Amino acid sequence: MSTFVLVHGAWHGAWCWEKVTPLLEDAGHEVVVPDLPGHGEDATSVSELSMQDYADRVVRVLDEQPEPVVLVGHSMGGLVISLAAEARPDRVKKLVYLTGFLLEDGKTLLSVAENDGEAIVLPNLVPNEDGSAFTVNNIKEVFYGDCSHDDVARAQTRLVPEPAFAFGTPVAVTEGNFGRVPRAYVECVGDRAIGISAQRGMREKLPCETVVSMGTSHSPFFSAPEELAGHLVALA
Repeated sequence: MSTFVLVHGAWHGAWCWEKVTPLLEDAGHEVVVPDLPGHGEDATSVSELSMQDYADRVVRVLDEQPEPVVLVGHSMGGLVISLAAEARPDRVKKLVYLTGFLLEDGKTLLSVAENDGEAIVLPNLVPNEDGSAFTVNNIKEVFYGDCSHDDVARAQTRLVPEPAFAFGTPVAVTEGNFGRVPRAYVECVGDRAIGISAQRGMREKLPCETVVSMGTSHSPFFSAPEELAGHLVALA
């Protein structure tokens, strides 16, 4: 049995894993679902945060576990788990990128998004008054294309503004730490937040030992939780 640490993406919180967590637990696994600072039930002001704070939150979770974990990152959470693995490579059994940003050293989330002709996130970003954070219009089309009306409505009430630093902070990883942790990728073919070509392009530069393909939108934790949980168990 494994311990899974599930890291949500931008705008979301630990709540997005609510359908997947019990499925993994029913299969006998331990599951930890942290809120990144400023997300979910964590009320830290975004003005006080940095990408390092996101990574530090996950590193603390890794340090609290009795054994190395399967560390799963969705979307922007992919960047966060890379940083956490860089800091604690011996605490991670495997990295799993769920339609996640798998970035080379020095690259930013924005550097991928700007060249992603299949994604519709950037045209739907809405900055706050000082440009320090963004919300998203048309969330059904962007994130939840194949999700139920009820799931979309519930998510709408829980999404939070995402700080601008999430898009422009370069990832800092090395081959000696991050690079020695086994990694897998779960691609989502119908994704409009990170297009399938962008997902595959990132893997061309940083190959993964295992790739699983799902025919879903950006949010299989809502639209296909049983299938997703099955893939995670198999990858573990």
